[in-house]
Amino acid sequence: MEYDGAGFAGFQRQRGRPTIQGEIERAIGEIVGRPVRVAGAGRTDAGVHATGQVASFTTESRLGPDEWPRALNAHLPPTIAVVRASVVPDDFHARYSARSREYRYTIVNRRARPAIGRQYRWHVPQPLDAEAMHAALQSLVGKHDFAAFAGDARRHATVRTILAASCARQGDEVVVDVAADAFLPHMVRNVVGTLVQIGKGCLEASELATILASCDRSRAAATAPPHGLCLVRVNYGDLHL
Repeated sequence: MEYDGAGFAGFQRQRGRPTIQGEIERAIGEIVGRPVRVAGAGRTDAGVHATGQVASFTTESRLGPDEWPRALNAHLPPTIAVVRASVVPDDFHARYSARSREYRYTIVNRRARPAIGRQYRWHVPQPLDAEAMHAALQSLVGKHDFAAFAGDARRHATVRTILAASCARQGDEVVVDVAADAFLPHMVRNVVGTLVQIGKGCLEASELATILASCDRSRAAATAPPHGLCLVRVNYGDLHL
């Protein structure tokens, strides 16, 4: 599925607040006539978008995989769209079966603010050195304790493996791509916030590795805003969805 995260309190269901999971479950329930719980591959934060989110659920409905997207989209708001559906093995779980997830963060890097697509890109008017940002980012590749970039006060279970990471300039845009086995809350946005300080020249590229090793969130920069972040793909190994 894909969605515009603006106006939602994130993917995960929250009482009294609009969420992607809540809308999907409501739509399925209206189709099958009973409550249904779904599992999402990534718990995107409030305001974060997705073009490749995956959710799984179990149903006894006779609707086939070609019929589910049309049925769901008829019950969903225009900011959420189911692109395709598949029948999967009984032991499949959108979150726990995932091998990796890929996020993209997009920055508009020019003096003038953007008018088109501004809700999907962070505007940074100061010139950014994308090459220095890319070089710094390579220090995060591999298995590390990412407590310094965690979005909450957790003191354990902060080890993650970044499989690939890049930063490149594409015209007026600076694009950061990160793939990992899993992510901590706000992890990509905290990394990007620190990368931008490197791109501005406020930090040396080598300091990103030092911040990572410190496991101290206060050493990293402020969190980048959510609207520039998008979940673009979830990988399931040999199972192609």
